[in-house]
Amino acid sequence: MTASIDTGVSEELLAEGRRAYELDREHVFHSWQAQGPFKPMTIVKTEGSFVWDGEGRKLIDLSSQLVNTNIGHQHPKVVEAIQEQAAQICTIAPQHVNAARSEAARLIAERTPGDLNHIFFTNGGADAVEHAVRMARLHTGRQKVLSAYRSYHGGTQLAVNITGDPRRFDSDYSSEGVVHFMPAYTYRSYFGSETPEQETERALRHLEDMITLEGPRNIAALILESVPGTAGIYAPPPGYLEGVRELTAKYGIVYIADEVMAGFGRTGTWFAVENFNVTPDLMTFAKGVNSGYVPLGGVAISDAIFETFRDRVYQGGLTYSGHPLASAAAVATINAMEDEGMVANAQRLGRDIIGPRLQEMKAKHPSIGDVRGLGCFWAIELVKNAETKEPMAAYGGSSPEMNELVGAIKAAGVLPFANFNRIHVVPALNISDELLIQALDVIDEALTITDGYVTA
Repeated sequence: MTASIDTGVSEELLAEGRRAYELDREHVFHSWQAQGPFKPMTIVKTEGSFVWDGEGRKLIDLSSQLVNTNIGHQHPKVVEAIQEQAAQICTIAPQHVNAARSEAARLIAERTPGDLNHIFFTNGGADAVEHAVRMARLHTGRQKVLSAYRSYHGGTQLAVNITGDPRRFDSDYSSEGVVHFMPAYTYRSYFGSETPEQETERALRHLEDMITLEGPRNIAALILESVPGTAGIYAPPPGYLEGVRELTAKYGIVYIADEVMAGFGRTGTWFAVENFNVTPDLMTFAKGVNSGYVPLGGVAISDAIFETFRDRVYQGGLTYSGHPLASAAAVATINAMEDEGMVANAQRLGRDIIGPRLQEMKAKHPSIGDVRGLGCFWAIELVKNAETKEPMAAYGGSSPEMNELVGAIKAAGVLPFANFNRIHVVPALNISDELLIQALDVIDEALTITDGYVTA
């Protein structure tokens, strides 16, 4: 295909993309893939809520990539901040103070709930989880970690064991000290609940039973995604997180809130735990902290846990902890979000556009079993049978039906986020109303495909 002027992509850029694809297939080992059959999409240009693929097609990015480009692509204030920082200090060892890291820590601590006033920087979400657990173990002198099934916490060794979805199966070792429990998940209740209230009560009873049976004096930490992301964007029912917080306090267990995906405005508040009036002991973050422009993550630490390490050496660190370019990007991102009202806008988009439209789709399409979410963080769960809730793709995999649906959405000019039997609606927090509605129109029309596979 020869790109027209309207695509905004030159023939030179397309040729560069074709060369990049050849080199990728020859040399790049991709994550979470069987390497042989994988045919990755080439991206040659990004801007705002758009990406251009290797054929010059312009697509609305409804995925925010891996739900991390919260302020969209190529935000000029963040690009400028990275350029200015590179001209001043590109990198410096983490034991030295640098202005970008100090200001990033201040801006993050100002927005975290409670007394999470101390920031340890990492390179991303997985190592943030690893270090949060290490801190909890050293703080308590205990070893075990409780984590929910249907969760994702990262791909490094401990983090992938803490993960509660199929991506941990090939690396699942009991020696990591992780114990999984059933989460509160109203649509697919593991407890036979018929109401959100029942789900909360039964899930909390199950969790306390697990704590009792595992031995409270053995459990260092409990980690939960405040709103699980790739596991299904199933927000906890009313009272559940509050109950979890009470149980962890009762048994002296460190409560770690994983906000890697749900944090920094994604749910319409700076951090998702704010929707549930809960303050954890430790909170992990990454992704949206600087919209993914330069790798960055971290742990926000409460005063009590900070005191453990006031006079005791914390045996942990990274060469690039608080990297100046990443920190400068975080400062510019947080300031842009504040100046442009992106967090409030995310809440408005969810309340006024995404939520109502997905409810309309649910009433219209028999293949939609459930829609749920808040802010710019929503899931459409697709089923073959609304009564049995048979998923459109098996847990842990895809299906021809889902592949056909995703292909149709892409062909119509939208880049979706798909996982198992779900389509996630996770746009940038500053997407225009018009673009968002256009993308939702595409999904609405494409869902006639999965409607054709409904059995009853």
